[in-house]
Amino acid sequence: MKKVELITRNLGKQLLEKIESASTICILTSFVMKSGVDFIKEALKRAAERGADIKVCMGDYLYITQPEAIKELLSIDERIQLRLWKSNGVSFHPKAYLFQSDDHEHLFIGSSNLSRSALNSGVEWNVSVSDEKDVFEEAMTEFLHIFLSPQTVPVNNETLAQYIENYESYHQSSPNTAKEWSVVEEQDLMLSIDAEPSLIGLTVHEQGVGYEGEIQPRFAQVEALEELERTMEEDYQKALVVMATGLGKTYLAGFFAKKFNRILFIAHREEILHQAKISFQKIMPERTYGIYNGKQKEAEATTLFASIYTLSLKQHFERFNSDEFDLIIIDEFHHAAADTYQRVLVYFNPAFLLGITATPDRNDNKDVYALCDGNVAFRLDFLQAIERNWLAPFKYYGVYDDTDYSQISWLGNRYDEEELLRAQLREDLASKILKAWEDKRQTRTIGFCSSIKQANYLSNYFNDHGYKTVSLHSQQVGISRATTISKLEEGKLDVIFTVDLFNEGVDIPPVDTLLFVRPTESLNVFTQQIGRGLRLHPEKEYCTIIDLIGNYRNADIKLSLFDTGEKKTNSNFFEPTVPRLCEINLDIKVIDLLKEMVRKRHPRREKLLSDYLTLKSEIGRRPTYLELHLKGGSNSVEYRQEWKSYFGFLSWAEELSTQELEVYHRYEKWFWDVEKTSMTKSYKMVVLLSMLERGLSDWYKGITPSEVAPFFHHYLMEKEYRKQIDFYDKSSRKLWDYNEERVSKLISTMPMSKWTGEMVSFEDGIFRCTFDVLPEDQEIVFNWTKQICEYRLHYHFERKAK
Repeated sequence: MKKVELITRNLGKQLLEKIESASTICILTSFVMKSGVDFIKEALKRAAERGADIKVCMGDYLYITQPEAIKELLSIDERIQLRLWKSNGVSFHPKAYLFQSDDHEHLFIGSSNLSRSALNSGVEWNVSVSDEKDVFEEAMTEFLHIFLSPQTVPVNNETLAQYIENYESYHQSSPNTAKEWSVVEEQDLMLSIDAEPSLIGLTVHEQGVGYEGEIQPRFAQVEALEELERTMEEDYQKALVVMATGLGKTYLAGFFAKKFNRILFIAHREEILHQAKISFQKIMPERTYGIYNGKQKEAEATTLFASIYTLSLKQHFERFNSDEFDLIIIDEFHHAAADTYQRVLVYFNPAFLLGITATPDRNDNKDVYALCDGNVAFRLDFLQAIERNWLAPFKYYGVYDDTDYSQISWLGNRYDEEELLRAQLREDLASKILKAWEDKRQTRTIGFCSSIKQANYLSNYFNDHGYKTVSLHSQQVGISRATTISKLEEGKLDVIFTVDLFNEGVDIPPVDTLLFVRPTESLNVFTQQIGRGLRLHPEKEYCTIIDLIGNYRNADIKLSLFDTGEKKTNSNFFEPTVPRLCEINLDIKVIDLLKEMVRKRHPRREKLLSDYLTLKSEIGRRPTYLELHLKGGSNSVEYRQEWKSYFGFLSWAEELSTQELEVYHRYEKWFWDVEKTSMTKSYKMVVLLSMLERGLSDWYKGITPSEVAPFFHHYLMEKEYRKQIDFYDKSSRKLWDYNEERVSKLISTMPMSKWTGEMVSFEDGIFRCTFDVLPEDQEIVFNWTKQICEYRLHYHFERKAK
């Protein structure tokens, strides 16, 4: 029975009742107090134990949330998902409690944060909405958008430690909190333009234009499909395709999907789902299609398109059988929380999983590879696509920005927003930006800004100087995104200033100028944004990129994104070799700045450390070597190049305990040996892995080839790709049928007699380590050796497969 009710007291009692019966529990609150956690923790614990899907999102605004409250939430049950909204000075005031069971939906929204007084005795007003399915689903969608926003971080021991440090620092330095932050909550500058109906709209430029009959693969799609065919023949069940923006990833997925019967396409934005559905329908018009968004399930559809925000909820993905889909396609999944995708993928068991992304490697987002077990079937970045004339060339202009970013607080992954705004919203800087744009622009521009306030400020400034511009962002009401884009395409607008709306999923081919007025905090996002200007168009000869460069982080490595790698330089300043018809033009002051930044610090080591700490924060503990490779922000090889081993890096980064540090120095040569011994084939590490299978107290003791042989043969024959890569030459094919004598002979010939280094020997038919392990060191040495071994095996097959 539908019901709307005003609640002015004892909200907590009703929350406890709903927690006891709900299968889905979502809490969104601006702050959390320990008293509030104590009030509901036993009920939450019982709910978690019976399998309820529980998510709690809280904010760090004004650092009111108590560290003790977060610690208490963490202790309830590890199955409860906790995330913290990083407000960065922007007010964060939501208070909502969502409950869903098999038969009912219930929503409470109002003034009550998660504290005992707010739930019990305080003066609070809340509205209760029961069994209004459409309202509830809309609220759930909005909750998930906040919960999975890049502005939230998972709550774990690592992020809790960071929060405690920031909490204590903030309260020591800001005794007049309320007065200081009242300024922050002033209304944003708003751009006055004609009000239009708010629409979700994208410009879709179809692949089939200019073709008759059936749409056929073209450009990079042809090569990518061939590689996907090959990867399936090699018995892989997962693969990743990396294709630059503008090369038709969605159409590629549609062509590949023709081989499968039941297909699930997952994306993080509804616009992408609808766009993908249109593309698939053009390729396979005979199929049936459906959008699953929590409100509807077109169960008979052969191809289903679903938002990860909806599908990640247990009540939704369990509506499907685990083997319901033959093919699952994940689009641009690196924008959502990795554990959200893992939750879905652990449940489903498709015949094949395909990940597609425009994010080039370039040391960013290695979790992309983790999703597909490191199997990159095909990759083509934007530089290679330009060289093949599949994307437009560029002319890059690095314009000097005299903003002193060293005086702006760095918050781990971004600059402090209010401090950055104070530095950016200056008339002299706006004048400089306008002049640079006037000197170098072409016809249609997208301007990428740090914040909504900056976008509004620059749009107003440009308009005051006679240009037609719009500030377009996610918080606007009454402005049609689709209409605004059409006006830019038609030449009725000069510039659209935006924050992050155009990072992916939007196709505006006529755009020929990109204006960057923000520090580059993420090389990945920077690359995505560059892709907005590289699409081919009859009226576009090249794309102009105007980039303000100051002494911000990544300034001295961002130009590496434009390097084709064809030439190396001995200077200490990076000089990229760009594709044919492309140009790099830098102000003299920019060149001097970048040289000085390289001279003053070691940018590579600083970035490697930063990416490691980011990953550690995300997973809540020190990552294993393989996790560093699969999920880290930098290439794992760079750690080995800098410190000889991953554990050498951990020693340098002061990440080892006293005991671990002693172990590292005591067995340092051994760890280096395992890291550097050559591997034309996997055989050495397979032998080592077979030794490790014996356990931590015996693994390093002598072993014979005949003892290794059964494990060795099974490991290489177990997976088709291993057999194809390392067990497919003429002599090895004879061993496909197990023969202990022949396999033993192979092992004794290679690798046992070919292991380089001083730490192993092969004498009298016995292979052994030439060192002993102290009893108190056994566990650490065993675990670290296994980490290196597993990493090297994975890296070997990943590299060979490419």
